Amino acid sequence: MFQYLMQKRKQNLWSFGPLSTVLYDITEIDSWAEDQSFLELIVSTKKREARQILDLTPVKELVSLKWNMYGRPYFCFLALFYILYMVCFTMCCVYRPLKPRTGNRTSSRDNTVYVQKMLQESYVAYEDELRLVGELITVIGAVVILVLEIPDILRVGAAKYFGQTILGGPFHIIVITYACMILVTMVMRLTSTTGEVVPMSFALVLGWCNVMYFARGFQMLGPFTIMIQKMIFGDLMRFCWLMAVVILGFASAFYIIFQTENPENLGQFYNYPMSLFTTFELFLTIIDGPANYDVDLPFMYSVVYFAFAIIATLLMLNLLIAMMGDTHWRVAHEQDELWRAQVVATTVMLERKLPRCLWPRSGICGREFGLGDRWYLRIEDRVDPNKHKMMRYTEAFKVQDRDNYDKGSEKLETNGDTLCKKEMSALSLSRSTSRTSSHRGWEILRRNT
Repeated sequence: MFQYLMQKRKQNLWSFGPLSTVLYDITEIDSWAEDQSFLELIVSTKKREARQILDLTPVKELVSLKWNMYGRPYFCFLALFYILYMVCFTMCCVYRPLKPRTGNRTSSRDNTVYVQKMLQESYVAYEDELRLVGELITVIGAVVILVLEIPDILRVGAAKYFGQTILGGPFHIIVITYACMILVTMVMRLTSTTGEVVPMSFALVLGWCNVMYFARGFQMLGPFTIMIQKMIFGDLMRFCWLMAVVILGFASAFYIIFQTENPENLGQFYNYPMSLFTTFELFLTIIDGPANYDVDLPFMYSVVYFAFAIIATLLMLNLLIAMMGDTHWRVAHEQDELWRAQVVATTVMLERKLPRCLWPRSGICGREFGLGDRWYLRIEDRVDPNKHKMMRYTEAFKVQDRDNYDKGSEKLETNGDTLCKKEMSALSLSRSTSRTSSHRGWEILRRNT
């Protein structure tokens, strides 16, 4: 239906031989001056069939024009600017204000040597002033992120804004959480509250993970980010529920088994939180089974660890690999289509947030051709002459076969009282004549090509 409407609204400028120029009406298709963009409706739908419109004329040419002229340069510049911004934030975290510890240790396992400085001690030297400039840039960037993201949430809705992979849903959650962590770190620094390392570490992880969002601008990396999103928010989320049950059960068993043992000889299970973390590492085979061959291990440890190795390593990890392989196979069939939809969503996002002076309207105003105030996109089409030549040969062969068949039918009608043997010989003669005619025609076609 969309293709039919586009053909009805197009205007033919001129045609000369195989070349022709057509004006397609893009007034309600272009997202430049539309509150509810047609392109945004296409990329935000959950129906795969609707995304096939992106491959039709003139939508395909319009998106290609927007992306190549403005979208890709602006997006690459934005990616470079964000990476430099994250480098600045990382340097501020690495050189954060610390001072040597003055208090005594209360535990033999405590190895803390530096503590956080108070606000009055944090900005004294020249290096502190340089760090202050970087921190101000970081805070201003976090505020700008919130100012740009919140209006889109209110306009589109939280469910669609965070739930659509094509619109970058999980990355929007990541960048908004990152900005909130930056503001929390700033408040803790201004109030001299200890423990700023917690939001600061979260912000570092989330900020650098958000760099993967800019991979959608490159055809080589864009489909991989789609697969990562599908696996994390599909397979891995379901698998984590099963993994949490297994880790909780076996960690409790390990802690009970080693509760009566000396923690200096087997320190991996000296308290319950450490038992949970050690069991998690054992589940992912990051470490081997903890053992000290100089002391005797409890008998139940061997029994429980044997069951844990069978269930976690052999069964559940291979189940996760099989689930991810199935997701990869399903996404691989539509990864190019999803990547093109991501490019369209990125183009619409940039066009909506950038000033009009940096992104002029695409197309030609209809007043130049006396077509009113509607906007058109000029598309030059080249018709392949060889294709039409082959079509003419095919039509000629059909006519020859039809004529031979009619002649054979007339002979059969005039000799209706002849024997059945003569009828069969006339039919075979007609078919042989038809095959000879077609063979001669295909020989002509073969010589021409």
